[in-house]
Amino acid sequence: MPSAADSFTGPPSILDHDLNRHFPELLTFESTAEMEASVLYPKIRDDVERILNAVVVSAPPDAAGVEFDSDKSPAGGTAAAISVVAWNLERGIKFDGIVNALASHEQLANRDLLLLTELDYGMARSGNRFVAKEIAERLGLHYAFAPVYIALQKGSGVESEMAGDNTVSIHGLSMFSRFPLKNVHAVPLPNGKDKMWGKEKRIGYLRAIVADIEHPAGDLRAVTVHLDAHCSRKHRKMQMQLILDHLETLAPLPTIIGGDWNTTGFNSQSGTRAIFGYWRRVMMGPKNVALNHLPHPERYFERPLFNMLETRGYRFRELNNIGQGTLHYDIGSIEKNTNLADWVPAWCFPFIFWAAGRVGGKVSTRLDWFAVKGLELAPGTEPRTVQNLADKDGSPLSDHDAIAVDLIAKAKA
Repeated sequence: MPSAADSFTGPPSILDHDLNRHFPELLTFESTAEMEASVLYPKIRDDVERILNAVVVSAPPDAAGVEFDSDKSPAGGTAAAISVVAWNLERGIKFDGIVNALASHEQLANRDLLLLTELDYGMARSGNRFVAKEIAERLGLHYAFAPVYIALQKGSGVESEMAGDNTVSIHGLSMFSRFPLKNVHAVPLPNGKDKMWGKEKRIGYLRAIVADIEHPAGDLRAVTVHLDAHCSRKHRKMQMQLILDHLETLAPLPTIIGGDWNTTGFNSQSGTRAIFGYWRRVMMGPKNVALNHLPHPERYFERPLFNMLETRGYRFRELNNIGQGTLHYDIGSIEKNTNLADWVPAWCFPFIFWAAGRVGGKVSTRLDWFAVKGLELAPGTEPRTVQNLADKDGSPLSDHDAIAVDLIAKAKA
């Protein structure tokens, strides 16, 4: 597996490829090991590694003339405030609604920094857009985009039934800033399960984007993080540890880490392990779990991850609406049930519906978080979980709520 040192930056053209012609053969492999041992893989290895080590970095055309406008700062109206949003965009499928929300929603617009996860480039499910590039162009922002997967198929669940074919077939995560990005690179994170095994085959691995921001309040470091969902709690903690270890090799700067940490509390490396987790929770009491654990992963199931952050000097408690979920599961959602069927055995569904029905048919869990070092909550502000973000037709813009926070540099003792 590569390291952060292998990361390199460039314009969107660094992601150009013609790998799609090999997808039919790649789809015949049942594991990454089988693929890498094939006659085909040596022929495509250089392109695969180039894409997975690349980070697209670009500035708006008129960036050299952009000046800080304090009237647009939502956090106190001064250059000392650093306003941040983190949001899992669910591929960017609801693109126009997402852009409209980021441009005009009271709690999302004119933010200094956007830490966004799950953005497509050339996927049929999201209109074959380069979602990150088009968001940056619409909002006039600097941006960085790191691929995490080369997608061999159109997606999972209902996504696999969407019309059209993929073009570039890349999925990734991004960072957007009103101010210049420096020292941009990506930190590779080992997979919790083999992405070439199962119904949705992909080549790649999750990564974190790291960049230094030239903010009027002073340089700071930002990290967009998307931890693995299909893995154990121990594996998620290890992924975060790799990020923290890497940050300690860099020159010290005030740091904000944000994104989708997938703190489900479950071991989801397989459907079998997930269902055993459900049985454990039913013994704890569905209502108890729904109220005291799913929206509070820091209390018990994911506590080692959060304890590690605090032990290493990162604060999170006052920066998040702890106890308020950011992903909501409704047993009446056909779409989410279809997606769940891709990795949970069919015999699990009656139990899942029963457990959810015990708490009204809906459960919420907190997956999205901020953590900081050398920064603190801006006076007179509070963290926000931005719910009910919907398109014109009332459909949700994403399966995740956005989160927002306003920060200032921590006063030196």
